[in-house]
Amino acid sequence: MNFISTRGKDQVINGASAIAKGLADDGGLFVPEYFPNLSDRLKDLLEMDYAERAATVLGSFLEEYDKAELLSACQKAYAKFEDEDPAPVVRTDDKFYIMELFHGPTLAFKDVALTLLPYLLRKGCDISGIKEEVLILVATSGDTGKAALEGFKDQEGIKIMVFYPSEGVSDMQKAQMCTQEGNNVNVVAVKGNFDDCQTAVKKIFSSKDFNFDLKKRGVVLSSANSINFGRLAPQITYYFSAYCDLVNSGEINFSDKVNFVVPTGNFGNILAGYYAKKMGLPIDKLICASNSNNVLTEFFAGGEYDANREFFKTMSPSMDILISSNLERLVFELSNRDAALTESRMNELKKQGKYSITETELEKLNEEFFADFCDEDECLQEIYDYFEEYGYVLDPHTSVAVKVAKNFLSFTENQNATVVLSTASPYKFTQSVLKAITGKSVSDAFKGADMLMNETAMPIPTQISTLKTKEKRFTKVIDKTETLNAVIDFLE
Repeated sequence: MNFISTRGKDQVINGASAIAKGLADDGGLFVPEYFPNLSDRLKDLLEMDYAERAATVLGSFLEEYDKAELLSACQKAYAKFEDEDPAPVVRTDDKFYIMELFHGPTLAFKDVALTLLPYLLRKGCDISGIKEEVLILVATSGDTGKAALEGFKDQEGIKIMVFYPSEGVSDMQKAQMCTQEGNNVNVVAVKGNFDDCQTAVKKIFSSKDFNFDLKKRGVVLSSANSINFGRLAPQITYYFSAYCDLVNSGEINFSDKVNFVVPTGNFGNILAGYYAKKMGLPIDKLICASNSNNVLTEFFAGGEYDANREFFKTMSPSMDILISSNLERLVFELSNRDAALTESRMNELKKQGKYSITETELEKLNEEFFADFCDEDECLQEIYDYFEEYGYVLDPHTSVAVKVAKNFLSFTENQNATVVLSTASPYKFTQSVLKAITGKSVSDAFKGADMLMNETAMPIPTQISTLKTKEKRFTKVIDKTETLNAVIDFLE
């Protein structure tokens, strides 16, 4: 299968090359020329374990990868998860489920892709004949950074550098990144928000002069953000897997439709669900849940994407994003894959901070999606209510999604099973979760973890309990204009 750019100017390439490059030369994002239909294989997937399902889904896109080798890589990646299951589904109420995506090495859903991406990227380089050292640049709103660092640490022929907003992640997320082990890693805080980090990294990718200089050094750039199809594609699997698990457990009948509710920031997670639907998975509504940074909610309501607004730092920092990069892939599909129109809209976004879609496109959008948001007070209340009613502890991102799911079900007469994607362990946000459940505020995240365990009897993950004594290796804070120089310093 070949891949094309959403902006139409890059050459047609295979999946291996798309993953190795990360971002298209024209600034667009790589998408498959068509979506493979797996509806005829859905019954086969019922009988498979998670690694086998992942190899099947990925293999339908990445035909140049050896099938046995791909399966082996999936098995090795997902052996790092509790019970080798990255996506267990928990029933909390009638027709209401939570898919727990936080049982991996760094306690966040990003692990599902980033434990596998090192293989996909290195193999993609080998298939594409790329012999240079790979420099991975990552902008993170919290979870991607740690998951990428952990996935790529000490990988031969690869260096990785992560930029995060200095005051825009939780204390535990910051501790996870700044204590990262590995000889090929670097972490730098940026004064600003996630959008500043993301814009700076994209600017580096689009600099022809810098990329030419890198080439002379024997280095090529790639990305571990969800702009890279290799990051996005593994996430498609857990939609298929959740559906299969619901059928196998008798919760739904085969061919019944299901709703998925996704806490959304950069739009990669929910886009994976959209891709799964286009591949034949019986999904009814994809429900886009935002926090107070509700630019997506307004886009779905009126068809205008306007990032010219106040930015809010919230207790769900991985969703504190005003420019959702992966939305470009959806807009490309809505326009019937009009690359010139997509490029024009992305240029409008860059220059004016906004763009609009047509009424016809908006109608198509709302056939597939429902969007709503949850403010800070509602987020805290939902964590409290859910613990009181079900004894289940939500992290702030999942709380936003649960609240929006309830809004959706109250607004509509939809009777389908509804699955909320839980994207992170509550212990990554101990202070916020503790405040929601007990009303108590603590300044120390580790003390908060102890108190949360005492209140909930939920064990503290080893990844958190051992973090306090680790050496803090990375403390540098820079202005957003200094990112390029920081990259150069890392390479020296």
